[in-house]
Amino acid sequence: MRAGPSTPSDDDADQLDVVGLASSQRTGRPDGAGGSAASAQARATALAHVRNRLLEAGATEEEIDRAVAEDVLDLLTVDRLLVPGRRRYSQHEVAEITGLGVDLLHRFWRALGFLDVGEEEKAFTELDIEAIELFLGMVRIGATEVDTALQLARVIGSSMARIAEAEVVPGTMTVGIGDDNVLVADAFASVADTTVPAMAKLLEFVWRRHVQAATRRTMLLRTHGQITGASPVLAVGFADMVGFTLLSQHLAEDELAAVVRRFEEISHDTVTSLGGRVVKMIGDEVMFVVDNVVAAARIGLTLAEAYADDELLSDVRVSLAVGSVLVRDGDYYGPTVNLSHRIVNIANPGTVLMSDEFHTQLMAEAGDEFTAKPLRPRVLKDLGVVQLWWCGRAGQEPDGTGSVADRRRNVRWERLGDVLRDLEDLREVGGRLLSAGRRASVVDAPRPASTATGAVTTPGDGPAQNEESRSGLVEAGGSDSEGT
Repeated sequence: MRAGPSTPSDDDADQLDVVGLASSQRTGRPDGAGGSAASAQARATALAHVRNRLLEAGATEEEIDRAVAEDVLDLLTVDRLLVPGRRRYSQHEVAEITGLGVDLLHRFWRALGFLDVGEEEKAFTELDIEAIELFLGMVRIGATEVDTALQLARVIGSSMARIAEAEVVPGTMTVGIGDDNVLVADAFASVADTTVPAMAKLLEFVWRRHVQAATRRTMLLRTHGQITGASPVLAVGFADMVGFTLLSQHLAEDELAAVVRRFEEISHDTVTSLGGRVVKMIGDEVMFVVDNVVAAARIGLTLAEAYADDELLSDVRVSLAVGSVLVRDGDYYGPTVNLSHRIVNIANPGTVLMSDEFHTQLMAEAGDEFTAKPLRPRVLKDLGVVQLWWCGRAGQEPDGTGSVADRRRNVRWERLGDVLRDLEDLREVGGRLLSAGRRASVVDAPRPASTATGAVTTPGDGPAQNEESRSGLVEAGGSDSEGT
């Protein structure tokens, strides 16, 4: 615990000297009285700024002083600036003010993804009251039923939680200086002043645009004779990156993050630019839906080509199916989705496979733009025997497509094998140097004639083992499905 008065004084001069020394070591400022005094002044200025911001947000002087004394000023700053207003209501008081029963209040709170609070804990603010009244208002005017509103709350909660994690984890909202919580609180307050209002406006803009697009799609379905709420007929596609699991085991975290970021970038750009919608990213897999099979085929082939030409990523397998789907909470379900997901698991790297129904519609609508080749009937888990087709652009030769993809992928595995072999060679050199150092230090001990060679080559080491490891990588990258 560290005492922390609101402003520096003679009594805490020694303490500030220590803080200043630690801060100078963290930030690279020179040690000594000058650096310590500058650090103390910087901390005093930061504390004054944070205090003013917290008072504006509704915190009291007592709360601020206690947070400083308990070394949690950064946490108090996060609480007050992100959720302004004092925590003054218990859940029973909220229920009494809003007219919402405690049981339904619990369900609504949990649906949004928030942790339970104690019955008598003063955890709720005016902002919470306003949110609950909005929820009740929608129910009372008949805009939605309770169960539907709760389900919508779950979708909102999970989506907002993901956005929050994406924003905070890289550090954009948690920028700080060293581990001094006063400086961290000051840095956060400075960022939050701009970031929080801007992000709120951006979220509202994106939400309005997506609601507009979703409402237009629903109205167009009704115009075309489809009953609102009925299962629409859509093309469903999956693209799965090959070899991601093995690749992730050999990459550093920043390198793996770059691979994932690149994968998502290509997927989103390709799907949306060609008229589709990305439903979700599932690790190394993307799911998308399209209103028609022609656009879906263009997306599938463009994805395969884009990943094939990318130096950072491996090839993708792509699957396409068409049929009615169940739309619920922004996701898609049903036999069509299951079929497409099963197909992607048996496709060769770099290829696009489509269901029989998809092939029939595609050839009827754009037979001059695409070509197809039948595969032998396959037995898919839980779906039985199905007829699948290889999909390509007009004039593209399907024969050898699988082997070409295999060769291209094996080149990538060979590069990875070379890197791993180089690392193994470096380990051998390091081992030899350590062994030579030990032998030189033991001058009185007799040295067998075999020691010199034994230090260089041991059973299982050397180029043969490295070449074998390299070959194993190439084989590991091989296709686990039958060629087209």
